[in-house]
Amino acid sequence: MAQTAATLEKLVALCKRRGFVFQAADIYGGLNGVYDSGPLGTLMKENIKSAWKQSLLRHLDKDILFIDGALLGTESMWKASGHLENFHDPLVECKACNARFRADDIDLNGNCSRCGKKDWSEVREFHLMFKTQLGASVEQSSTAYLRPETAQSIFVNFKNVLSSNRVKIPFGIAQIGKSFRNEVTPKQFLFRMREFEQMEIEWFCTEEEALSAFAFWREERKNFYTALGVTNEKVHLRDHTQEELSHYSSATCDVEYEFPFGFKELEGIAYRGNYDLTQHSTCSGKDLSVFDEKKAASFMPHVVECSVGVDRLFLTLLFDAYAEEETESGPRVVLKLHPTIAPIKAAFLPLVDKLSEPLLQAYRKLRACGHSVQFDSSGSIGKRYRRHDEIGTPFCFTYDYDSEKDNTVTVRYRDSMKQERIAIDAIESFIKNTSPFLDKLC
Repeated sequence: MAQTAATLEKLVALCKRRGFVFQAADIYGGLNGVYDSGPLGTLMKENIKSAWKQSLLRHLDKDILFIDGALLGTESMWKASGHLENFHDPLVECKACNARFRADDIDLNGNCSRCGKKDWSEVREFHLMFKTQLGASVEQSSTAYLRPETAQSIFVNFKNVLSSNRVKIPFGIAQIGKSFRNEVTPKQFLFRMREFEQMEIEWFCTEEEALSAFAFWREERKNFYTALGVTNEKVHLRDHTQEELSHYSSATCDVEYEFPFGFKELEGIAYRGNYDLTQHSTCSGKDLSVFDEKKAASFMPHVVECSVGVDRLFLTLLFDAYAEEETESGPRVVLKLHPTIAPIKAAFLPLVDKLSEPLLQAYRKLRACGHSVQFDSSGSIGKRYRRHDEIGTPFCFTYDYDSEKDNTVTVRYRDSMKQERIAIDAIESFIKNTSPFLDKLC
């Protein structure tokens, strides 16, 4: 079968057409860099988050606890973390049309892409954090910020988690949650957004363990994408040069994916040293050190961080799964998503309406058990197959006239389009046992 890969334009169209993603406030002209998840997008994102949690919790020898931190943070917290001083992007403005760009995204020796003129302002630093006021009075003491990352709520809660749970160093604290960045130029659909969701783990360890922990998580996170079925040739690890390192980082490695617009960061793995805990301890006046009974001395734990955006991974998986194929029955668009990630796990398709009842019973049983499945009896069977190919449904079960005689259904496989017969009573075990995610991780 001849196959065509995705373009950004095709993905945007598919996401809107099939209910994966909508522009926020679309009927009012939209909000740039902010998107709403549709029904299928919401299901798929929940599957991504569940798979990420499984990839962490499968390590039975590692204690990993989850929290859900607040979206708002005090000004003093962000000052201590270094964000108020360091969280900037270089901004340049076209004086002719007033369009703004990130200076590191354009050629300042060339012309403006909006108006075609060359009349650039000086490059200046643009602060990326959203500032707000708490309470009725606008005073310095009431200033707060929407968090630009989820990590800081983990650091400021480190001692709370340690003292309230039976864990010892080394251990991890993880969370999934929203972050907000006032990007100069949101672009490439979900790749760079102003409101997005992150999945982060902070691994707390001793300084002596830190480099080996960094090496472990470096490989572990790359393996996660292999387990999700992402094309190996499109994923690589890139170590940051000394000049690229953030103010808190001693070593950083990016998991990069080859998008249609080039290799870009998918996940960051950073050895943050003990910068964050030391800063918050110093600025808050609260001791965040840990007492080592063997050495009879206190120490400030070091941290290895793994951080990936839910939305960026969502976009990556769509790019990687999208295909346009020429088949014997005509062209089709198909999302070859891993069954763990697919928003709909299976579709139940009676050949004709009068054959619906036995399949409806099987469908309702699976729905009642929490499976994400659909019943679809509208249109020809060929059109229904195509609909489910386009949203990534791995399997379709068809009840036909032979089913009435032998109590079997036809299973149609999305990727190969091959078909086979199985007993209708075996559908649930078939779905459960086909391509389990954890088997690929182990």
